[in-house]
Amino acid sequence: MIDAGALARQSPTAVPKRVLVVGGSQSGQLDRILDRIVAPLGAGGAVSVDRWQLDGFERFPFPWGFWAFLDVFPESVQQDAPPLRSVPPLADDYDLIVLGYQVWFLSPSLPVTAFLDHPAAQRLLAGKPVVAVVACRNMWMGAWQKLRARLVAIGARVVDHVVLVDQGPTLATFITTPRWLLTGRRDPIWGMPAAGVSDAQIEGAARFGEALRLALEVDREQGSAPLLHGLGAVTVEPRLALSERAGARAFGVWSQIVRAVGKAGQRRRRPVLLLFLIYLVLAIVTIVPLSLALQSLLAPLLRKRFDRIRAEFEAPSGSGTERIQSHV
Repeated sequence: MIDAGALARQSPTAVPKRVLVVGGSQSGQLDRILDRIVAPLGAGGAVSVDRWQLDGFERFPFPWGFWAFLDVFPESVQQDAPPLRSVPPLADDYDLIVLGYQVWFLSPSLPVTAFLDHPAAQRLLAGKPVVAVVACRNMWMGAWQKLRARLVAIGARVVDHVVLVDQGPTLATFITTPRWLLTGRRDPIWGMPAAGVSDAQIEGAARFGEALRLALEVDREQGSAPLLHGLGAVTVEPRLALSERAGARAFGVWSQIVRAVGKAGQRRRRPVLLLFLIYLVLAIVTIVPLSLALQSLLAPLLRKRFDRIRAEFEAPSGSGTERIQSHV
């Protein structure tokens, strides 16, 4: 039997699927990843891609200034972002939206929060399949919970989640990542790997774009199944989840204290922000290593809990790699 729908899609007069890619970053790392995902989408002319380069990052120059870095903490945690300044000319409707986001203080970055607050974004997201993409140090689970909840509240359908994390060990990234953020230097230091997502991971992100293109050609985005399963989209380290949850609770308290002292940018917040930094450093050098060590010792007893965490946070795309070879 002839598939009339397939013939229509192959016809040169067929209307291409529309994809909106949203994102941005100060360092350019997330932009590089989104570029790699976008590249295969336009192959063959079956997909038309628009980009929404989020504004707001220019308010936070890279490398970060010391106080500027600390001052975004309270509003990031409370998801209270300054509004977007501009919206690019866009189509009225899209078949798929790819949303790149960063993690600031265990929460979505302020420009991404501002995007989700904007009426134009909410109109475009409502009822549409969304593929979320994050590039971060390694603690992303709390930010993902917040972002996913916002997307669901808007009415978006979250079909996939891609997570790319720093190449260094957890404890090493507590040194390499702040060094990169505050100085712009990400080269290896003291035997530790370079900060950020590895070049190999970034290049490999093209497989997600290829898979999305093939899925769009056969209308799979209209269903509820993930489009990127079997491509190693997300791997969870459950031991970090427990440390992250403890940190998120403390961040919630500290962020409210700082906001009670003053508004964003006001110098009167600095003494409290400095106290928060002291707490954060002490937690990093004591609580986090102790937590990781205890969880390693108690791993047999925590296996079921770890399995539940993996199941929750590896959904919907999963950590399986059975389809990677067909998309290399």
